[in-house]
Amino acid sequence: MRVMGLDVGSKTVGIAVSDPFGWTAQGVEIIRIDEEKGKFGLERLAELVKEYQVTKFVIGLPKNMNNSIGPRAEASMAYAEKVKELFALPVEFQDERLTTVQAERMLVEQADVSRSKRKKVIDKLAAVMILQNYLDRTGNKL
Repeated sequence: MRVMGLDVGSKTVGIAVSDPFGWTAQGVEIIRIDEEKGKFGLERLAELVKEYQVTKFVIGLPKNMNNSIGPRAEASMAYAEKVKELFALPVEFQDERLTTVQAERMLVEQADVSRSKRKKVIDKLAAVMILQNYLDRTGNKL
């Protein structure tokens, strides 16, 4: 039983999964999406759900700094509805304010990763941070 964390962006979805005990989050991959063409990466997501035996989703909710819901949060909520309909699994939201900023800072300060390489992993690292924050907040109870 694993939890899958998703960092939903306008062009990509970062994917992370918990270990079987629900203690740690590991990055899996980044799925490309194209909202204009109606391609949301759900086929690949289904493969990963089966591979990792996912039992719950945690989706980052990018609220505005004043705690209001803006266009990006609405897009994440719409993606969550698609996930709920397709997989019939529980979906929870995790406040993800500043996780991408934290992930970028981590890659620059601790790993000295170049800008071009950061773009390739930033969403996956943000998904890890979203999921790890959720696991820590819930006491790692799957």
